[in-house]
Amino acid sequence: MPVELKSSEDIEKMRIAGGLAAAQLEMIEPYVVPGITTGELDRICHEFTINEQDAIPAPLNYRGFPKSICTSVNHVVCHGIPSDDKVLKDGDIVNIDVTPIKDGFHGDSSKTFIVGKPSVLAERLIRICQECLYRGINMVKPGAHLGDIGHAIQAHAEKHHYSVVREYCGHGIGRIFHDDPQVLHYGSLGTGIKLEPGMIFTIEPMINVGKRDVKVLPDEWTVVTKDHKLTAQWEHTILVTDTGYEILTYRSDDTIEKYT
Repeated sequence: MPVELKSSEDIEKMRIAGGLAAAQLEMIEPYVVPGITTGELDRICHEFTINEQDAIPAPLNYRGFPKSICTSVNHVVCHGIPSDDKVLKDGDIVNIDVTPIKDGFHGDSSKTFIVGKPSVLAERLIRICQECLYRGINMVKPGAHLGDIGHAIQAHAEKHHYSVVREYCGHGIGRIFHDDPQVLHYGSLGTGIKLEPGMIFTIEPMINVGKRDVKVLPDEWTVVTKDHKLTAQWEHTILVTDTGYEILTYRSDDTIEKYT
């Protein structure tokens, strides 16, 4: 399938949706403390999306997903289901993945938060994973290839003796939640489609301390590392511009340029 190039009107709406995703992750941060449940984090995000942002939480009822956000704790790679039984403890790490829909357009972003005081291992993993995301983003410009993004991520992760999850990837996004192209977080320079201005997709590397192998739990959503070692993820929605990239889900705590 050819990858959709967004019109200027669509891009403006994607900026708005992306801004809502960023605002939601900034809003939830002070609530991510020892003793809170992931179910409560979900309720706070749900009410914020509906009442404050006048938007719709895309995950809710998406292919049967029962909640409004994904909360993936410690060795959960992605698609963790919020629960009132899951109490966050000091030293946990949790990825919160949000996707508000505004005027029919999706803004998709995630961040791995530290609960209380982190271990050295967790803090390093989270930092390197964010660096992987940034290295992937820095490859985005017209004429570059999708494989350049994956190569940059994989090289940085493996340099630090981490592994890259291969079963899940970034994706095109707009009116459709998960669209073409698939954005792999591993690969070779010069492979894959050429990037063109107007393309919008997510980059969302999942990086493991141990081996890259994962499995899906019986709930058919929750993905965990097979060796139960820590995993982290960061995600931004990216626009290819005439000169480089623009991060549509940019937050105040980001340490990369918003656009090039």
